[in-house]
Amino acid sequence: MDKVLEFGRRALFYVRVLSGYEQRRIRSFRLEIQKRLKQAEERKATIRKVPEQAILGEVRRMVEEMQTLNKKLEETESAIEEYFKPIDKEAEALMKVQLEGEERTMKNMVKVMQQQALFENAEAGR
Repeated sequence: MDKVLEFGRRALFYVRVLSGYEQRRIRSFRLEIQKRLKQAEERKATIRKVPEQAILGEVRRMVEEMQTLNKKLEETESAIEEYFKPIDKEAEALMKVQLEGEERTMKNMVKVMQQQALFENAEAGR
């Protein structure tokens, strides 16, 4: 009886192989396994990207904070410049007046020295 069952099983297997059923079944199984493998790799890649995305998000946040800080610094700097503009103008005017005064003093000193030199030359010539 076992031999008859074994013969029947083999005959059925040969029929399935010859009809292409077994080949389709194997191909279907292989495709299913490939599909599962691809899904597993995608999940693995997604899991790997999570820390990467967290780091990139943190970097973006830090860059935005730095840009905001730069903007605030520029605004503060321009406000300070605006505040000190009148004072700078006054200081510039004072410096100009002071330089003009020093220039006049130097010219007067040069005139006096020239007159002194002429006077000494005249004295020496006598």
